[in-house]
Amino acid sequence: MIDKKVANVEEAIMDIKDGDTLMLGGFGLCGIPENCIAAIVQKRIKNLICISNNAGVDDFGIGLMLHQKQVKKMISSYVGENAEFERQLLSGELDVELIPQGTLAFRCMAAGYGMPAIYTPAGIGTEVAIGKEIRNFNGKDYLLENAFDANFAIVKAWKGDTAGNLIFKATSRNFNSVMAMAGKITIAEVEELVEPGVLDPNQIHTPGVYVHRIFQGSHYEKRIEKKTITV
Repeated sequence: MIDKKVANVEEAIMDIKDGDTLMLGGFGLCGIPENCIAAIVQKRIKNLICISNNAGVDDFGIGLMLHQKQVKKMISSYVGENAEFERQLLSGELDVELIPQGTLAFRCMAAGYGMPAIYTPAGIGTEVAIGKEIRNFNGKDYLLENAFDANFAIVKAWKGDTAGNLIFKATSRNFNSVMAMAGKITIAEVEELVEPGVLDPNQIHTPGVYVHRIFQGSHYEKRIEKKTITV
């Protein structure tokens, strides 16, 4: 069995370079690859194209990369929690492609399955459809959407083993699992790293065949994006 473990985050991201396209897992502030993002910020890699459901917040997640002007283009579904993102978008500093959330997920999935494209009804009759091929199936129009082509997929899991098998916890499974399949090189950081055979095979969400590098993260904030209480 191939040992995918690397010594640390610096080794995990060693060949990410200026201009690369990155998929970054997570949903809101849940399941964000915090260690990898921090290392990318420290390494000052720039002109990145980032594919992520959202753009973090001003001082957390991809928001840290935006503050350092490391992101050239954001491909996202939900971006409403980041004032710096808004400022860069409105000033023309940041190229942005907004995608329906389901389309974002299925373009990731298509890449993981080796499919070049998908057809979806989402976006028909809106700006999303401008310039895209439309075909009619059984009386209904569908948009052609290309699979993503990312140099790296960077994900965060709850548990993993040195063979790359991953278990995601609760909401963090959103986008992490489909992105883990879709990068040319998939980097996984985990809260707990164990030896092969320790994880229950029935609980594994991403098989190790999709993962190229794995390491145990050192610290996770686990922020609450919006705290809701009752009185």
